[in-house]
Amino acid sequence: MNEYYGYGNTSASSSSSLNSSSHDTEDDHTIAAMLAEDEKSRYDGKLGKRLSHLDSIPHTPRVISAIPDPNDATLDHNTLAQRMTTYGLAEMQMEGDGNCQFRALADQLFQNSDHHKYVRKHVVKQLKRHRHLYESYVPMKYRSYVKKMKRLGEWGDHVTLQAAADLFEAKICLVTSFRDNSYIEILPKDRSPVRELWLSFWSEVHYNSLYQAGEVPTRKHRKKHWLF
Repeated sequence: MNEYYGYGNTSASSSSSLNSSSHDTEDDHTIAAMLAEDEKSRYDGKLGKRLSHLDSIPHTPRVISAIPDPNDATLDHNTLAQRMTTYGLAEMQMEGDGNCQFRALADQLFQNSDHHKYVRKHVVKQLKRHRHLYESYVPMKYRSYVKKMKRLGEWGDHVTLQAAADLFEAKICLVTSFRDNSYIEILPKDRSPVRELWLSFWSEVHYNSLYQAGEVPTRKHRKKHWLF
């Protein structure tokens, strides 16, 4: 216990902290370099053109209210699957470990869902730095909310999606299982998006990364998925 809190060996703790800080800086630089490759190039909008006939609804950031019961969840999943077929889309399955929203964003941004930790870290930074943009949507103490979102395995919500849209200058397009609203667009505030990120949203249960049918990239197989 003492070793965990750094009471036992101050020099070792300082060294560990320094190494962690250095590692975080390297991670930041790596992500910045990856994003810079297409930072100012316009997205090609393939999926956007395919679904241009859909009307999106205004997006209001919100936290997760309640998880649907198993029967509703099953119906919602079936609705989403039917929409995938109708729209000619396919999902890349993300692990069901509580990080699925950040995994799906990482897959769309970096073609690697393993970067979910870094996406979460930067989204949390966005929440901290621009508190005035998001606090009114959070029905709890804001510091507690941000602290909660910092933890791996904590489910992302529509507030973190808005923060991600603002941070990465992205239009986040959700194809959902909602019965009345099949498509939601989340736009960055006060700026034009430079990329599109496409996610499926099995409401309050799971997020996956979206591609055109037949164009889902081959990635390393994951052990745990949300599958019916």
